[in-house]
Amino acid sequence: MAANNRRMSGKKGAQVGSGGQRRKGLEGRGPTPPAEMRKGHKKNRIATAKAKQAARRPVARGRGGKSASELVVGRNPVVEALREGVPASTLYVQQFIDNDERVREALQLAAERGGINLMEAPRPELDRMTNGLNHQGLVLQVPPYEYAHPEDLLDAAADEGEDPLVVALDGVTDPRNLGAVVRSVSAFGGHGVVVPERRSAGMTAGAWKTSAGTAARTPVARATNLTRTLEAYKKAGVTVVGLAADGEVELGDLEALEGPVVIVVGSEGKGLSRLVGETCDFRVRIPMPGGAESLNAGVAAGIVLYEAASRRS
Repeated sequence: MAANNRRMSGKKGAQVGSGGQRRKGLEGRGPTPPAEMRKGHKKNRIATAKAKQAARRPVARGRGGKSASELVVGRNPVVEALREGVPASTLYVQQFIDNDERVREALQLAAERGGINLMEAPRPELDRMTNGLNHQGLVLQVPPYEYAHPEDLLDAAADEGEDPLVVALDGVTDPRNLGAVVRSVSAFGGHGVVVPERRSAGMTAGAWKTSAGTAARTPVARATNLTRTLEAYKKAGVTVVGLAADGEVELGDLEALEGPVVIVVGSEGKGLSRLVGETCDFRVRIPMPGGAESLNAGVAAGIVLYEAASRRS
């Protein structure tokens, strides 16, 4: 009878043969998303409002102007950009995204850095933003880079009581080469890099990554006309040294590296343009016993900067 009473009891117990479904229902669903990603949360509303204001706000131009904003697209590129400290204003995350390790790391890195808006967006919106690229549910917005003015680099050297040591790039279109040059300028105590406004690599996410973070402390100036900028440098007492495979002076014999100097590096294929080459005070060659025809901009600049730093130490 007691057994009968138990069977007729209104109490609900674990069902025989349930396969542990109740235990599965109690399992966690991963870490709680940041407050900025949770709909209805105050921080989510604030982040959304800030992102909309930033989209409407006109871009203010500095002395050297600003580039356009850039989008880094895809899970691996976004995570790598955040790891390398590439500047970012907004991280867009697709609604109902498959939350794998890369997504979680991107959210964590953005939250740890601070100052990055986290925005949830439907897939069609991300498709529109990226012009149909395979974004995999993650899009990182890189804000416009604010370029310095070429005169600012001379002013920075004067403020430090040093002779200017500047690198100018002529026709270098690979952002990775620009990033490598920025890194070398920083390593050897240079005061900045000058790039032409047109037909030249700019400070993109790729350049930032290659610079390994040194772009945050080494200014890049943009010149409307590189030839006129070099002429202005010459009037200010700076020696203009162009690198050329058929240069008249060998690098080891160039005494000008001991004083104020701007080193001009051309493209790997074409070298210095005609007008820029004619503007240089010296055309210098790097001796290459191995017989290589040319070096890429990053390597060539690094060699000359090392030589200049050695003379000045």
